[in-house]
Amino acid sequence: MIWFKKKSKDTDNKEEIASDDGVISAEDIEAVDVEPKEVVQDDAADVDGGASQGWLSRLTGGLAKSTFKITQGLGDFVTKRKLDDDALEELEDVLIAADLGPHTAAALIEEFARERFGKDVDDQEIKEALALQVEALLEPVAGRLQIEALDNGPYVVLVCGVNGAGKTTTIGKIAERLMRDEGKSVMVAAGDTFRAAAVEQLRAWADRSGAQFYGKDTGADAAAVAYEAYQVAVDAGVDVLLIDTAGRLQNKTNLMDELQKIVRVLRKSNEDLPHQSVLVLDATTGQNAFSQVQTFGEMIDIDGLIVTKLDGSAKGGVLVGLAERFEKPVYAIGVGEKIDDLRAFDARDYARALMGVSDS
Repeated sequence: MIWFKKKSKDTDNKEEIASDDGVISAEDIEAVDVEPKEVVQDDAADVDGGASQGWLSRLTGGLAKSTFKITQGLGDFVTKRKLDDDALEELEDVLIAADLGPHTAAALIEEFARERFGKDVDDQEIKEALALQVEALLEPVAGRLQIEALDNGPYVVLVCGVNGAGKTTTIGKIAERLMRDEGKSVMVAAGDTFRAAAVEQLRAWADRSGAQFYGKDTGADAAAVAYEAYQVAVDAGVDVLLIDTAGRLQNKTNLMDELQKIVRVLRKSNEDLPHQSVLVLDATTGQNAFSQVQTFGEMIDIDGLIVTKLDGSAKGGVLVGLAERFEKPVYAIGVGEKIDDLRAFDARDYARALMGVSDS
């Protein structure tokens, strides 16, 4: 499945840097230091129809914990039951427990009850109806990371997120997919200069995929790394430059300043940079992801989201809540360590897997 597509030049929008006025609250955002996991070699890519079926199986398996929480909560509806106020309240609690969020859960239940209140329903009918509603909610945010072929330099993607969200691994997977599936030349820049482990992990991904690597010693100025990487990428004729960034939030002012400085310095080379700013979110943080989207969005313009670690979470519903609240494009989701476990986000597949609805 190709999840990168070329972007038409006449749809390119220049976005301004976020204002420095005011203080951004990051109290609700968790910063977790983790040791990078060893790069896992993936199996050969699926081909033809097996690729789609293989991904659906992995997606369903990845969301199993979230699905179990929902289906377990629907236990009282295994046999037909009248949909009254008490039943609706129970259903709403089930969706909230799956991390859809109170507002999103209430909206879904209100829509669900509109044509069914007072009627007998069972668990399968509920799951199928909610899957359709979730799909309709997610469809507008099912996007693609659009990579445009440029004549004057590489297409630049700035990747941000808290430590432990999977930024570096995600960059490595994107680089390999771009080179393997799109035939593009890629450079990765180690802009997380706080952690030597992050630099070495990104270097390992570059070595594996054949992408060019640019990095400096730990403690180097991240904006300088980004600026120099862009200049080197221009000279080398690279198609795509992926820039990693630090995610430490113990000092919110420093993080805000660093991200904004990276954007500001990049624009000294080209006012259109970065062409995309992508926020990577760890699904296991649940409702904390809302604070991350809001706070990072106040630092810089966020063009789209990538949600990782859905395979280790019972909080897969958070993606639905994020879509309903922020309406940011979801470029991809991750359900494992392998290259092909990061795929384009498909609203229908996700909604049906989350609600435990099979196509068979």
